[in-house]
Amino acid sequence: MPEALHKIEIFSMCPSHVPQIAALEAETFSAPWDEASIRGELENPLALWLVAEGIGNPDGADKSGALLGYVGSQSCFEDADILNVCVAPAARRRGIAEALMRELEARLIPKGVEQITLEVRASNEAAIRLYEKLGYAQVGVRRGYYEKPREDALIMQKKLV
Repeated sequence: MPEALHKIEIFSMCPSHVPQIAALEAETFSAPWDEASIRGELENPLALWLVAEGIGNPDGADKSGALLGYVGSQSCFEDADILNVCVAPAARRRGIAEALMRELEARLIPKGVEQITLEVRASNEAAIRLYEKLGYAQVGVRRGYYEKPREDALIMQKKLV
């Protein structure tokens, strides 16, 4: 059973978040984004990256000000692509990824985004369940999309309007 979500705040990514995001990328993914790539998203007018920080809890992984997770996207006209979703290992299964995804969707709708697409490892059952819970449906497969290890990606999509 997931632990209860402690209080979090969700912010737009700023330069001070970049090293923390890069560190979490390196800890989590086999092909992580580096600091320069993440920092470049700050200058990208098509990008929207959000971070979740813990507030008011000095203990544990969600101590006040700690980066708990992030989501990154790029949008062009009515379409957006989710590039990265990540939650710190000690803060997983607490609803943080869901909160980030919901906030991202809420911020993309006023920008005219009508649908969101993402890729997820075919073996990542927890992420797939989350995306399905949020209304995403599989619309295709990208064979051999991921490396280290080589694996197919499920293409999932959600209509926002």
